[in-house]
Amino acid sequence: MTVVHTGGCRCGAVRFEASAEPHHVSYCHCGDCRRASGAPVSAFVGFLTEQVTFTGKALKMFENGPVTRSFCGICGSPIAYVDERLADQIYFMLGAMDMPAYFKPTHHAYVREQLPFLHMPDALPRHLKTSVPRPDGQGPDGTQS
Repeated sequence: MTVVHTGGCRCGAVRFEASAEPHHVSYCHCGDCRRASGAPVSAFVGFLTEQVTFTGKALKMFENGPVTRSFCGICGSPIAYVDERLADQIYFMLGAMDMPAYFKPTHHAYVREQLPFLHMPDALPRHLKTSVPRPDGQGPDGTQS
């Protein structure tokens, strides 16, 4: 049986589904994610793009360097991001998932940029930079793996 995870924007104009389990679930503390989400920390669920389908016609994009963020062009809800350095992967905002409690984050990324008043006393691994290994051989913290 194939697991299907669904999500969408606040107004329902954008919907998506993923036909597999995610390969990555993490918190991100970087300033770019804070600005894109309006929250002190973001959480993402990563899938392979071939496992994802979208419906609706309101999806809009914003490019910032190698990252393209998508959002609903009607209600403005942030939906996902893709990073050109991470081929064939898409990361959905945890809050855009229909069942966000199903996806428990397993890492913290960019803790160097974590807001000083934000305390998350869990035992998850904390990465100074990214929690996603890059294909250029760099590990999660930007060091050679």
